[in-house]
This record gives sequence, C-alpha cells and structure tokens, in this order.
Amino acid sequence: MYSINILDQSPVAVGETPAEALRNTVKLAETAEACGYDRFWVSEHHDTPSLAGSSPEVLLAHIAAKTSTIKLGSGGVLLPHYSAYKVAEQFKVLSALAPGRIELGVGRAPGGMPRATMALQEGTKRDVARYPEQIEDVLSYLHDTLEEHHPYYGLKATPQVAEPPQMWILASTPGSAELAAKEGLPLCFAHFINPADGREAVDYYLKNFTPSPGLPEPKLMIAVFVVCADTEEKAEEEALIMDDVLLSIEYGKQIEGIPTKEEVAMKSYTSFEQDRIKQNRERMFVGTGDSIRQQVDHLQHFYPTENWMFVSLARDFEMKRQGYEQISNSFFDHV
Repeated sequence: MYSINILDQSPVAVGETPAEALRNTVKLAETAEACGYDRFWVSEHHDTPSLAGSSPEVLLAHIAAKTSTIKLGSGGVLLPHYSAYKVAEQFKVLSALAPGRIELGVGRAPGGMPRATMALQEGTKRDVARYPEQIEDVLSYLHDTLEEHHPYYGLKATPQVAEPPQMWILASTPGSAELAAKEGLPLCFAHFINPADGREAVDYYLKNFTPSPGLPEPKLMIAVFVVCADTEEKAEEEALIMDDVLLSIEYGKQIEGIPTKEEVAMKSYTSFEQDRIKQNRERMFVGTGDSIRQQVDHLQHFYPTENWMFVSLARDFEMKRQGYEQISNSFFDHV
C-alpha cells in the first residue's frame, strides 16, 4: 500500500501576494488531512519572490493548530545556516504542541541566491563541511545523548518531550544519501531536483544502511513534481508553465511569480531549450489522478519504495487542491 505525501513550497502566482500564498499552503494542509495524505511538509527558500515559505518552523506551528492528525515536517530546514541546538529546540517545541506528528527534514542546500546566504551567515563563510557533524549534534540534542567528549556535554535542548521529532535527510545527490545511510536515518530523495543521480543515491542508501536505535531498516521516500488535472489535455496545458519555470531556474533568472498560461504561450524556445524542457519532464508526473498513479507504479521499478511525496507549483490554487484530491482518490480507490 502506498504512502502519499505532499511538499508545498508556497508558490506565489503572478498577481497574488505572498500572504495569500501562505494562506493557501495552510488550506492545502487541511485538504491533505481530509484526503488521507500521510504527511505534509513545507520548504525553506530565501530571497525568492516566487516562493513565500522562508521559515518552515513558523509555518508549521500555524498549520499544526489548523490540523489534528496529519504528520507535519520541514522539507527542509537548511541546517548549515543555523545552530544545531536552536533547530533542535524549535522542533521540540513543535513536538510538544503536536505530539507524534512532527518531522524534521534537513538539507544542506543554500536555498537562495548568494546574498541571502551572506545575510543568513552575517558575513561569515558557510561551512558545509560541518554538515555531518551538525546532523549528529541535532540528533544528540533531540534525544539527550550528548557524549562526554562533546564541548557542551550536559546541555539539554528544551522543552523535554515524550516523543522527539523524526529526523529525515533530504538528498538530491549521492553524498547526502551516503550520510543518511551512515547515520541510520530516513532518506527523502528529491527526484524533482536531480533525477539523474537518483538510482545511484538510492542504491547506495539501501545497500549500505546502518541500523540505528530509531530505525532498524532503511526508510525511503521519493519527491516528484506533479501536474494534475481532470483531463490529460488540461494537465499538459498547465505543465507548459512548469516547463518555463524550470527553464528560468536553470538560467538563474529571478522569477517574480508563477506565470500565466498566456504569458508562457507568447514565448518561443531555442532547440537547446526545447531539449532541456524535454529532459526536465523526467522530473515530473503529468496527467489525471489515475495516470499519475500509473506513473508512480512505473517509477517504483526504479525506486523500490511505497513512500511518495508530490510537489506542485500550480498557479491556480483551486486546480492544485482538486488535483491532490484526484490523486488521493486514485490511490485509495485502488486499495
């Protein structure tokens, strides 16, 4: 039986305010819970006008107050920007407010342009090399297991909670998958970012996983872009917007908002750009709820897991909400 999940990046459509985008994320979490999705994660991006979610820990607190059963998490907290101790305390607070429902997904990407990284670091160099050490520190703070040789031995991350948040490693490269295997942590691989390295990363993780006290066996989830509509034709029309957005991101363009179909229709693409658009389609599922279910079935031969996370940048919120309803109906009608 599949586990279906949502990662929402709080996309801001052209003509929409960031506040509206965040409210839509909250509404989508409520829809996800009603539809039977297992988890709902939110992302972290900085200095990115087209994505409103810059502080997942704050957004999660609000969503937790609006929901009651669905698991909530970060997809993810960009750990090299922050103190491991502070991150552990933030997510322990969330766990105290929503016991058994909070997950801490962490990543090492910058999550924005260089000036945002400089501002987050206040001029110091971002030390990604410390990321594995930070992972171990967060785990120790979450479970009160700092070893005697640690410089902060005896320090407690408060509040104390009966059930600390489950930690996940987010990966778009084999390196992060190796870290998840070494630490015995669940892995969420971002196929929607880098499908080319997916097989290598996942194979390594599954073959080299080291059991840990909280996870005796590997736990894998795959995140994929989705464009879902009630007909294949409508889904394909919306996918053209995704094609343009992904191409702009590859060019390093600052996107002010998710464009309209009319804006995209006015553009023309070089043969190279058309090739890139075709390759980027490997990062997404496009179609009706039933055809997306079939595409998951097909890709499961590539990724041996029942856990799938869907990411939508649809500019029309109602279409987005209905698309997720259609996906859930397709999966649960086949149970």
